[in-house]
Amino acid sequence: MNLSRLDLNLVVALRALLEERNVTRAGERVGLSQPAMSAALSRLRRHFDDELLARTGNSYELTPLGVALRDRSATACDLLERVFSSQADFDPAAETREFTLLASDYSAAVFGAVLARAVHEESPGIRLTFQHPAPSVEENTAALLSTVDGLLMPHGVIDGFPAVDLFTDRWLCMVADDHPEVGDALTLDQLARLPWAVYQRPYDAPAARQLSMLGISPRVEVSVQTFQLLPHMVEGTRRVAMIQERLARRAVLSAAVRVLPCPFEAVPVQVALWWHPVHSQDAAHIWLRQKAEEVGATLTGRGTTEAVPDVQGAGPAPVLP
Repeated sequence: MNLSRLDLNLVVALRALLEERNVTRAGERVGLSQPAMSAALSRLRRHFDDELLARTGNSYELTPLGVALRDRSATACDLLERVFSSQADFDPAAETREFTLLASDYSAAVFGAVLARAVHEESPGIRLTFQHPAPSVEENTAALLSTVDGLLMPHGVIDGFPAVDLFTDRWLCMVADDHPEVGDALTLDQLARLPWAVYQRPYDAPAARQLSMLGISPRVEVSVQTFQLLPHMVEGTRRVAMIQERLARRAVLSAAVRVLPCPFEAVPVQVALWWHPVHSQDAAHIWLRQKAEEVGATLTGRGTTEAVPDVQGAGPAPVLP
């Protein structure tokens, strides 16, 4: 496909037509008259050799190709907007703009909050928006990254995109503080027998992923959409959960739970900031990534460790701010 021979204004028209499913409304949305939008639809039909919009009674329905193109055209428009809004220079003290980052509640709580404070101190005109990543992040990574400024995600979920490492964490097991069957340590047999509370997204379910390699299938009794709900789903029950140490330190203060070392070598969490290559040379994004890396260095503590008294049996852990 030779892009130089295409009228890229048709991408905007295509998105409006497929989302509105009405020529008049689509024209009003993009500032075109009804005849001009009808002409755009005719050109699009010739290009794709498909009706795209098929009349059904007094309305239009999308053809199968139209359905497939609806999300793709939206992604293309978002990406084009970001391409043409790129900046050669960026003055953080004077700029007013918004950055949108996809992040789980865990990443937003332990990293995003610190990043927001740092950004506020240096750039009061900058706004940060944190959104939960869609379940399809593994299958549609490029499309999702093209619509946002970055993704906070541990290694092992996605690959093939530029990233900068931010901080590390480790997994601990969590049970009720009055659990009738668990003493000072957990065993693999107990992990296999006890019911579980898990984070429901499959790519962040450490219980299922890591225990499966040990031949253990967790008996999931409760699944939740945020990591920070796990302590409350464990409190007062026989359930067990896995939680990141940085959240565990907060969990023991907000719920009647205790955390213990995992009875196996749990793979550590290495959180990175991932972005679409279209942002790589944009001055604003370079500043954001540098700021994120600086904040990550403060979380890591540059290798310094100390005892963590509020996490039973956890041992040394990175110093937190």
